[in-house]
Amino acid sequence: MYNEIDLDRMDPSLDPPAEEPERQYYFMARCREWVLAFQQDHGRPPRACIQTFGCQMNARDSEKLLGILSQTGFEETDREEADLVLYNTCTVRDNANQKVYGRLGRLSVLKRKNPHMIIALCGCMMQERQAVEKIRKSYPFVDIIFGTHNIFKLAELLYDRLCRQQMVVDIWDGTKAVVEELPTQRKFPFKSGVNIMFGCNNFCSYCIVPYVRGRERSREPEEILAEIRRLVADGVVEVMLLGQNVNSYGKNLARPMTFAQLLRQVNEIPGLARIRFMTSHPKDLSVDLIEAMKDCQKVCRHLHLPIQSGSSRILEQMNRRYTKEGYLALVDRIRQAMPDISLTTDIIVGFPGETEEDFQETLDVVRRVRYDSAFTFLYSKRTGTPAAAMAAQVPEDVAKDRFDRLLALVQQTAGQVCGRDTGTVGKVLVECPDDHQDGYVTGRLSNNTTVHFPGTVELVGKLVDVYLEESRGFYYMGRLVKEP
Repeated sequence: MYNEIDLDRMDPSLDPPAEEPERQYYFMARCREWVLAFQQDHGRPPRACIQTFGCQMNARDSEKLLGILSQTGFEETDREEADLVLYNTCTVRDNANQKVYGRLGRLSVLKRKNPHMIIALCGCMMQERQAVEKIRKSYPFVDIIFGTHNIFKLAELLYDRLCRQQMVVDIWDGTKAVVEELPTQRKFPFKSGVNIMFGCNNFCSYCIVPYVRGRERSREPEEILAEIRRLVADGVVEVMLLGQNVNSYGKNLARPMTFAQLLRQVNEIPGLARIRFMTSHPKDLSVDLIEAMKDCQKVCRHLHLPIQSGSSRILEQMNRRYTKEGYLALVDRIRQAMPDISLTTDIIVGFPGETEEDFQETLDVVRRVRYDSAFTFLYSKRTGTPAAAMAAQVPEDVAKDRFDRLLALVQQTAGQVCGRDTGTVGKVLVECPDDHQDGYVTGRLSNNTTVHFPGTVELVGKLVDVYLEESRGFYYMGRLVKEP
């Protein structure tokens, strides 16, 4: 989609270009030679399976990885009995790492049956030195290991592995490069994520992301706007602007601009119907951004605003740089500007030193804000973060009890809040056939609430008016008001 380079017309006898992304197209052409030989030998193209762990940015990276493989001639499959299996890893919590190790154990069995299988690992977990060393030692059958900063190099690394027949490891400590002009295969033809920045400068004491994603790097606004225009021309009606902290977008540009200014420019793109974004750090959510959200009709009425803890003391220990009172005041300003806004959040339970009094402060925030939904997590110790060395680690049974109480309150309040639009007509972007009921389709309102209603597959990708007949806690049952 992005680049009109014809791989079939590239001369593989030449040296690879030095500049990106032309260099990667050269290696895609070289990998395609191997793919064609494989197809002649096996009577079919090689199959590639990509498994994604983690956040929306990882999901977007996987679309790029799949685009590169598709361009070289691989056929996508969701089965791990494939010729190439790639895990795009997450490392926010320890259980994400353990899940990858477990899956690698299964892949070892598959690779013994198919010695020519190529196994690749990339993403955040691969930026942890101890994880890479463990894989080298305990899982030597892995073929390619790369990290977050050189996702775009998949074709080059694959070609290296095909030539050398030994493990290829390419981990960068950091980068200032932003290489986006590569093939992308989107999961949905009508909506897409768009990276506006990479990395994080916040260094929350529990979080490993700044260490594995690097420092903040913002893309030039002209590049972002041009990409969205191309997406719209390709049938996209909804974009999600992605960054670890979109509210700090633009600070490191040669000509600094704010996220609010970018949002207003995206809102002016013809043919685009909806704009979403994540994630917002409360400390950087400005009055200008609230006004831009209010003024821009294409910006969806949904804001993900992580609180993490309702205790100002714990927030200070987390290095979040706001207080409970400041967060609640911010929520009030947002709701004064947009009374119909849907608020969602992240909450961590069992942070080191958290007392029952601290936990009660968190419950108080949930009662007062009344979130539409909340992602709740037990604190996970991540080696290398300041919180991992803090005293007074909360006992597991205490943290689990608090987690259960928090989850019960979130479900109770969210179930009440999510039904507020019952009996009204809402605009729904239809995403897929309903996977639980034949003859129904599933979509989302602007506020991100799911709606199920009778409809045909022809509605997928369209914005339609739906009467919201019944709330079932976290979703609506509705009926189509009129055909689009």
